Amino acid sequence: MSLPKEPRQLMINLMYLVLTAMLALNVSSEILHAFKTINNSVSKSNEAINGKNNETMLAFQANEDMDGQKERVKPFNDKAKEISKEADRVYQYLENWKERVVAEAGGYDVENGEKSIKREDDINASTRLLVENKGGDSIKAQLEALRKYMLDRVSDSSRTMMGQQLAIQIVDPKPNDNNPQGDWSTGNFYNMPTLAAVTLFAKMQNDIRNSEAIVIQRLFDEANAKQIKFDAITAIAVPKTSYALQGQKVEAEIMVAAYNKSVNPQISSSSGQIKIENGVGHWTGSAAGVGMQTVRGQITLDLGSRKITQPWDFQYMVGSTGASIQLDKMNVFYIGVPNPITVSAAGYSMEDVSISIPGAEVHADPARGKGAYNVSVGKLGDIVASIIAKKHEGGTAEVGKMKIRVKMIPDPEPQVGGKSGGIMPASTFRVQSGVAAVLKNFDFEASFKILSYSFSMTKKRDPDIKGPFVASNAYFHSSPQIQALVEQCKPGDIVYIDDIKAQGPDGRVRTLPTIAFKLN
Repeated sequence: MSLPKEPRQLMINLMYLVLTAMLALNVSSEILHAFKTINNSVSKSNEAINGKNNETMLAFQANEDMDGQKERVKPFNDKAKEISKEADRVYQYLENWKERVVAEAGGYDVENGEKSIKREDDINASTRLLVENKGGDSIKAQLEALRKYMLDRVSDSSRTMMGQQLAIQIVDPKPNDNNPQGDWSTGNFYNMPTLAAVTLFAKMQNDIRNSEAIVIQRLFDEANAKQIKFDAITAIAVPKTSYALQGQKVEAEIMVAAYNKSVNPQISSSSGQIKIENGVGHWTGSAAGVGMQTVRGQITLDLGSRKITQPWDFQYMVGSTGASIQLDKMNVFYIGVPNPITVSAAGYSMEDVSISIPGAEVHADPARGKGAYNVSVGKLGDIVASIIAKKHEGGTAEVGKMKIRVKMIPDPEPQVGGKSGGIMPASTFRVQSGVAAVLKNFDFEASFKILSYSFSMTKKRDPDIKGPFVASNAYFHSSPQIQALVEQCKPGDIVYIDDIKAQGPDGRVRTLPTIAFKLN
């Protein structure tokens, strides 16, 4: 094709080419908004993890400062301090790179005291600084060095396992047409919008904080594993009977959380008798009164150089003679599910015994036998169940009662393919049908229905975030866009599922935490 000779036509053609190039490089505002949302979320997560790490370091120092513990704890605490210091340095190193990339893209706009990046969609700044000028190579080297630094400070027996758990994982991309050498910097930063680069740095900082948390917790555990004498106690009082009739024998055990059979503590009690054997106190008393009874006392342990004293208490319910209420599954009632109970009353025919629970619906359960009921509750708090029996001389009487706490069913865990995030093979993810809400470690039969969620995906070789797309139920096929992304997912893609809404049998709509998967 020959070029036009007329200057005016030549200028028009050049302007058309420039416009086409600008349109091809334009990053949509929706995608930038998604990056901004993810960046804000990851930044808040970084703050939370850093707070927990600081708490662990304070606990580490408190253990070292205890009498007789410095020699045992200090070597591990020193390593934890070194790791936190090095993690802070690399974290700040990435923070500086954020500012350099933003400055290269034109800096910030300030409005009403809030900063925003002027050119969020600029793809040249990250390419120039991190790919062409080799800044990405320095970042990669810093992360690899930090990972090795952390692993070198845990025990040899833990190093392989910790290497698999650390969030800092440096993996070179596979070579392709755009990155024939499989260069790490090119794979991560080439033609990356400024806001996306800032988000990626935040994710790397998140990996640093998570890795820091794992390693210092491991050092904390290793320090405690070498402990010969316990350095703190928590008093525990365990009643053998939670419900008793007047005059019946009531027993409980009072002990320290970590105890030594050769050291007997001193234990006082507000009632009953205590016998101490092999470091454990055995409480024995007689049930008196009607209703909830509380027994309190103190436990003192002589450690030689100091004495530790802790309070203890436990509760048990006393009913009227001959009547009792048994909660068949849990010691509380849950809203939204039938709560099975069994009522008994010695000296009365079960046909003459009933139960009254104001604020609850009570239904007899003949399939389980006489005295069996299912209770449905709808309000949080405490309720009182009363056993009512017909008297031989006529009329009725309350022969027993029990205060019961009412709680909400706990939140379920969002899962895809039985996992709540992490690494999943792309082939496995492609065959999943949707998101499930799994209620773990709950004795009742209760299911949650997924109402909606937001689905986003970052493709390995495409800096643009696909989504978010909203599903109207648990299944991916409820949204054609989501189903298409699932079917097309490949290793290296990252999936984000957030704003998950689920409804349980109690009718309450819960917002479940975000889950993310890195496909391999």
